[in-house]
Amino acid sequence: MPVPSRWLTDTGPGHSQWYINRFRQMAADGHDLAGEARLIDAMVPRSSRILDAGCGPGRVGGELFRRGHVVVGVDVDPELIAAAESDHPGPTWLVADLADFDLPAMGHPEPFDAAIIAGNVMTFLAAGTESDVMARVTAHLKPDGFVAVGFGTDRGYPLDAFDEHSRAAGLTLEHRFATWDLRPWVPGAGFAVTILRQPH
Repeated sequence: MPVPSRWLTDTGPGHSQWYINRFRQMAADGHDLAGEARLIDAMVPRSSRILDAGCGPGRVGGELFRRGHVVVGVDVDPELIAAAESDHPGPTWLVADLADFDLPAMGHPEPFDAAIIAGNVMTFLAAGTESDVMARVTAHLKPDGFVAVGFGTDRGYPLDAFDEHSRAAGLTLEHRFATWDLRPWVPGAGFAVTILRQPH
């Protein structure tokens, strides 16, 4: 029996709807919610295939779709996927656990040019599945594809553990920043954005 995601076990009733409402309100208030998507968009050619792993209600993947990319979003929470389908039509949104998802088996066999894991997804995974998640995401990439991962460094998932899990998945660390707008990384920064590359 798979271990359930901490997103499903450690958050209270109504948390998913609260999260959906929060970002809907931020969008209505005119907040800039496209920072992660801008970075990925700058790194790939037009019409790239992008995997939004832990897509939530579709904020990042929806923006990448609007910028001309083919997007498949995956999340373990059906409520968040329903919101993504409602608020960001166009991408393919799928309910699956990142620890064991298999898109070819779900009818989506084409590999991806890039993947993004944003929104502290790594810190909400079931404890002990982080390495599995990095391996499954990597398995869906084309040779020379990359993964961009961002999460808070004070949320119980040490960066050295993340780096170990990424290496075990066959990924090479190319860049690390302190923000999605590429401010320089410094030890002790409260957030880390890491770019990892799948070898040729």
